[in-house]
Amino acid sequence: MKTLRFLHSRLPLGPRSCHRSAASCRPLPTSRRPGRPSNLQSRTVALSAPALSNRDDFGSRLHAEEEEEDGDVPNDREVEELFQQQVPAGIGQGQQRVFIVHPDVKWGSRKQYLTTAELMVAEAEGLVNTLDNWTVVDKIVLSTKTPEKKRIFGKGNFQLLTEKIRQTVGITAVFVNVDRLSPLSEREFEEAWGVKVFDRYSVVLHIFRCNARTKEAKLQISLAEIPLLRSRLKNEMADLDQQGGGSRYIGGSGETLYEVQQRLLKEREIKIRSALERLRKKRHLLRSQRKHRELPIVSVLGYTNCGKTTLIKALTGDSGLQPRNQLFATLDVTVHAGQLPSHMTVLYVDTIGFLSQLPHQLIDSFSATLEDITHSDLLVHVRDISHPETVNQKANVLNVLRNLQIPHRLLSSMIEVHNKIDLLDKYESPEPGAVLISALQGRGLDELKTAVEQQIVKSTGKQILELSVNLSTPQLSWLYKEATVQDVQVNAEEGSAVVKVIISAAAHGRYRKLFQGG
Repeated sequence: MKTLRFLHSRLPLGPRSCHRSAASCRPLPTSRRPGRPSNLQSRTVALSAPALSNRDDFGSRLHAEEEEEDGDVPNDREVEELFQQQVPAGIGQGQQRVFIVHPDVKWGSRKQYLTTAELMVAEAEGLVNTLDNWTVVDKIVLSTKTPEKKRIFGKGNFQLLTEKIRQTVGITAVFVNVDRLSPLSEREFEEAWGVKVFDRYSVVLHIFRCNARTKEAKLQISLAEIPLLRSRLKNEMADLDQQGGGSRYIGGSGETLYEVQQRLLKEREIKIRSALERLRKKRHLLRSQRKHRELPIVSVLGYTNCGKTTLIKALTGDSGLQPRNQLFATLDVTVHAGQLPSHMTVLYVDTIGFLSQLPHQLIDSFSATLEDITHSDLLVHVRDISHPETVNQKANVLNVLRNLQIPHRLLSSMIEVHNKIDLLDKYESPEPGAVLISALQGRGLDELKTAVEQQIVKSTGKQILELSVNLSTPQLSWLYKEATVQDVQVNAEEGSAVVKVIISAAAHGRYRKLFQGG
C-alpha cells in the first residue's frame, strides 16, 4: 500500500495546481541604488511602435500580426496543463529561510578568476531576495580544493558547515551557490542538514516559474525542469528502495515504479518539445514577415539588470515598456520599433538577460527565444558599467554568445554600450569604440543612434542614393513607403525633385523596374 500511495502522489497523471500565488515574486524598488542590488533582467512577443512619420498604422498592423492566432499553435489550456502537471518539490511552497553556502574554489578549471567570492555571494543573495517570502538567514564562504567530490568540501570544512547549519535557528533551506548539484550530492546534503537543498539551477528555475506569463516561457521552463525532476526522482526512488518499494513491479505492467516515472517524464518531455516546435515555426513566420518589410533588426542583449529595457524605452519612446529593478522580470523576447537620425525605422529586440554559472541545459531550453539573436542585423551589448563585476559579466555574455554559435559577422560588428555612467564620477572608457550612455537620464542616446545607423547601413548592404523623381508620378510616395527618405530638394519649375534615400538593393531594383524601365 505504501508503494501505491507514493505512486498516486508522484505520478503526473493529470494537471496539478502550482503552489505559487499570483504575486510569488516580490518586485524590488524601481529606483536604482548606487549600493548594488542584484543583477538580472528579461522580456513578450508583442510588437509596439511610436508614431512613425508616413507609417502611422505601422505599429498597430505589426502588433496585430504578432498576436494573430495560428491553428497549429498550442492553446492556453494545453500549455497550462503541461506547465502545472509536475512542479519540482520545494518550488513555490511558501516561505523559505535560506542559508547560503558558497564554495570558494582555490584552483583548477572551476576557479573564478574575474570575480570574488564576496561578489558571487552578493549575487546569490539577490537571487534569493527576488522571491516572495524568501529571506537570507545567514551565509558562509568555505574554501574547497575538491569541488567535483560528492560533498564538495573536505571532511573538516564539511563538518564545520554542518554544525553551523544545525546551530542556526529557523533555517528551512540551504542554497549551495554552484551551477548544478548532482543527485547524490543533493541527497547527501539533505540527509546531513535535514532541510531542503537548492543550487543555482533550481533557484533560477523557481524565479522563472514565478515570472512565466506567455506560452513559450511556460513551455521552456517546463522543459528546463525535466533534468531537475529526473534527479529528484533518483533520490526519491533511493529513499523508497530502502523501504523495499522502489524496485517492485507495478500491477501486471512489468515495469518498476522508477521505470514508470521515467517513462511518464519522457512522454511529458516529448509533448513539451512538440509544443515548442510549433511555437518555433510561428516565430520563424513572424521573423520572415519582418524581413519581408526589410526592417533592420537590432538585438539588445546583456547581463541581467544591465538596463536593456530602459534603453529600448528611451530609444523608442514606447510607453508600454515598464523596466523593473528585478531579476528576470519577464522571460520572453519583445520587439519595439524606433527611428534613427536618418528616419530609418529599425526593430529593437529586447532579449532575456544572461547570468553566470548556469548549466547548458537551461540555456538549451531557451534556445527558441535566444535564436532571435542569430537572425539579427546588429547586436548591441549593454553593460552596467557601474557594477563591480562588469568585466566578469562581459566575459559571461560573450561566452554564452559563442556557445550559441552566433555568426562572426554579428560578433565583429557588435556595438558595446556602457550604461549607467550617471552612477560614476567622470567615467572614461578604457575600451575604444564603446558608446557611453545613461539610459535613465537620456545621455549619449544620439551618439548611440548614429553608431547603430552606421552599422546597419554597413551590415544590411543598404545604399545612400540621390534619385531624381517626377512629381507628377507616384515615385516620391513610393520611396516614402519602401525606403528611408532623408531629404527632398524640389524644383518647382520643372515639377521634379532630388530625393536622398537609404534603400536596399532589392527595393532599388523594384524602383528601377517600376519607374525607370530597368
